[in-house]
Amino acid sequence: MAEPIVAVLAYFSVGILALIVFLSFFEKVTKYDGWNEIRKGNLSVAMATGGKIFGICNIFRFSIEANDTIYESLLWSAVGFMLLLAAYFLFEFLTPVLKIDDEIAKDNRAVGLLAMIISVSLSYIIGAAVE
Repeated sequence: MAEPIVAVLAYFSVGILALIVFLSFFEKVTKYDGWNEIRKGNLSVAMATGGKIFGICNIFRFSIEANDTIYESLLWSAVGFMLLLAAYFLFEFLTPVLKIDDEIAKDNRAVGLLAMIISVSLSYIIGAAVE
């Protein structure tokens, strides 16, 4: 894009849209109503959701840096999101002693913090891989 301000606005707009779409997928696969739980003050859900938001945005950031067009950035961020979503399911599967979604819904802050750290940490690995 020739004009930097146009590029900034375009990437920002597409990034917000991608965040909304990708986050809605996470909302559909969790067993709890995330925004309702946050409204009630469930800090565990807020931490887990915040980690997902950061993870999605961080992957999109890496994708913007590595690609020449918005289309390529969106495509690679979608690939990265699918990996982050797979990691979410893997986290649930690899912790058979806990039902992660149930613990987060019960405001188990240790599990909420761990979910947040996993999303944030993996977003760096995924972001570096989609570059």
